[in-house]
Amino acid sequence: MDKKILIIGAGGHGQVVAEVTEDCGYQEIAFIDDNSDLAVGAVADIEKFREQYTDVFIGIGNNLLRENLISKIREMGFHLPVLIHPSAYISRTAVIKEGTIVEPKAIVNAHSVVEEGCIISVGAIVDHDVRIGKYCHINSGAIVKAGAEIKAYEKLEAGEVVLGYEAARVRR
Repeated sequence: MDKKILIIGAGGHGQVVAEVTEDCGYQEIAFIDDNSDLAVGAVADIEKFREQYTDVFIGIGNNLLRENLISKIREMGFHLPVLIHPSAYISRTAVIKEGTIVEPKAIVNAHSVVEEGCIISVGAIVDHDVRIGKYCHINSGAIVKAGAEIKAYEKLEAGEVVLGYEAARVRR
């Protein structure tokens, strides 16, 4: 049986999500978007696709809007997969929760937890014993050092470095 997925959002992030889903083995990928000619329907139409698609992913970068849409998708009974690009490294002891994408060349190291609805962008590094809160965006090339905690809804900019254990030692 073909793997099929609906992606809400056909913009830049949605296009990245589409490529990752294809690399994860999805054969049929369709967009839902209120403002795109690429879309098969508007966001309000999503329930009409429940018979055709079981998997839905939110391809929108805005953390609060992503949370809102994930909540609605859950209520409708759709499945929210975890998307991990084949070139990403995920430690066997890491936990990645539903509705999260880990893009190409990203790293999530030992004993780290990435909560639901997050974006771990291309080349981002989440070192060991890190906790990433719900609906965060760790942007391209950002580094979250060992032992750090990123609170829910935060967005780290490209190349930003967040100190972990060292920050605790410096504050004493």
